[in-house]
Amino acid sequence: MKIKKISHCCLVIELGGKTILTDPGSFSNAQDSLTGIDAVVITHEHGDHFHAESVRAIVKNNPEAMVIANAAVGKLLDGLGVAHTVVDGRGKAAIGEVAIEAFDCRHEEIFEEIGQVSNTAYLMSAGGRSFFIPGDAYCDPGAAAKVDVLALPVASPWCRLRDALRYAIKVGPHAAFPIHDAVLRQDTSGFLYQLAERVLKERGITFTALHDGGGMEF
Repeated sequence: MKIKKISHCCLVIELGGKTILTDPGSFSNAQDSLTGIDAVVITHEHGDHFHAESVRAIVKNNPEAMVIANAAVGKLLDGLGVAHTVVDGRGKAAIGEVAIEAFDCRHEEIFEEIGQVSNTAYLMSAGGRSFFIPGDAYCDPGAAAKVDVLALPVASPWCRLRDALRYAIKVGPHAAFPIHDAVLRQDTSGFLYQLAERVLKERGITFTALHDGGGMEF
């Protein structure tokens, strides 16, 4: 199994003789020009995981690629005219020798009901090796689902490192690597601060992002 990280949660996984792209989101456009993709797997509809223009470009460059997503994302793909296969709940699909199994899990709380969309984690297995991407959830596939490699969310409005570490220990993979970490970069942290500004403004509190090297008078 080989895994290349494009950005955030956008990954290229080589497994079982197939090349699978996950969560082509808005924090990168490098995925738009990729070729040789056999499948695209999308965990949920948030823009950092599903970017319409990227999906259009990827499908154009890889017309034979199978697109897999849950029903909520499927509705958006219908609007784009993109053929797809809905795999959610505890559904299963296959791409050649690669078995793909869905695990619906509630999106972790961002703040109250903000951003509570359908989230589906996916387990990909072939040749006795498995890879698990949870989307925006601490989704535990259970003891029966052996996870060799875990894509571990480490930073987000909904994610604390201590919770991420406990989640990884619970799943018990042989290896893990960080995803969902664009918020750690100053150039892509805007969505975090926009959320803080929105929530606090509703409660009469002014919030202004102050980046390294910047200053303001209070």
